[in-house]
Amino acid sequence: MGVQFGSFNSICQTAALVICPLIGSDQGIEPSCYSRNVDIAGTLIFQPSTCFVHVVAILMTGIMIYHIRSKYTAVGRKEIVMFFYLYAIIELLAFFLDSNIIPTANASYPWFAAAYTGLVAAAYCCLLINGFVGFQFAEDGTPLSLWLLRICCLVAFGAAFFIAIATFKGYVGFKNSKPTALWIIYILWPLACTVIYVVSQLVLVFRTLEDRWPIGDIIFGTAFFTIAQVLLFAFSATICDAIKHYIDGLFFFTLCMLLSVMMVYKYWDSITREDLEFSVGSKATVWEVKDPLLAGQESDPYGEDVASNYHGAPGSLVGGISGQQLYQQKGYGVRGYPPSSDRY
Repeated sequence: MGVQFGSFNSICQTAALVICPLIGSDQGIEPSCYSRNVDIAGTLIFQPSTCFVHVVAILMTGIMIYHIRSKYTAVGRKEIVMFFYLYAIIELLAFFLDSNIIPTANASYPWFAAAYTGLVAAAYCCLLINGFVGFQFAEDGTPLSLWLLRICCLVAFGAAFFIAIATFKGYVGFKNSKPTALWIIYILWPLACTVIYVVSQLVLVFRTLEDRWPIGDIIFGTAFFTIAQVLLFAFSATICDAIKHYIDGLFFFTLCMLLSVMMVYKYWDSITREDLEFSVGSKATVWEVKDPLLAGQESDPYGEDVASNYHGAPGSLVGGISGQQLYQQKGYGVRGYPPSSDRY
């Protein structure tokens, strides 16, 4: 059975999604094949291999966030880091939902699943807006740019959260047997945001950048994203049966999505260059002047060239005397200031 618009039946029969136990009927939709469970200290852990990938994803996202925050003058730094914060929160929440640490029978599960759905929608909205940061419609890092991003993500989260919980609980005319609005938010919205982001970045690279290497990052990121969807929605049950229930398509989906997010970071890093002259908090590079004729060309605070021919030759031309030694021989201090008696 193929994917039908507005229906999760075939999708949830193939893939064990977070929302599947809450839609279709009061009992949810059970996948035809899913990963084996593990009993740890009396607690039944679902999807153990997928949970391991969730942990790795959180750690890798923390590393990427650290590197992004260290590039103080990079374009779009504050905007793109919000996407990675959202992704880290999604992976953390998915760890508890996929592993059954928050049981599906628990009364809080629908609310956490709705929050997960809202965060996914907000993360794709954040990615979409970041796709236009490079065009400088609003200067990056300014309150206008940041608050526009935050408000849009908040609206996306609120709309998706409301649609999800209303579908799960049957509020205001929504039904879990007809989750059309949820299908649009959960399936169609991420696909649309990804396509727009990829197209916008290709336009940005071709129109404004001389370097074409970032296109490779875009291609790899798009490939990982596509492979993730195909493995989850088309071959999850096949993989599960072939590997005897040790892992299923959700494992490869989570892994490929991590790789695609890493390519988003790699692409952003490749198109941004930090201005080291105005960098704050980073280790300054110590430049050593090798040219002996340039080593002594320093001026004192009063505009006199202490290494000029009037005062004497540069250090390398007077018996190996360095510029600093020349300063001290003429009565100047360590920082180039003359003695107090000669200042006036």
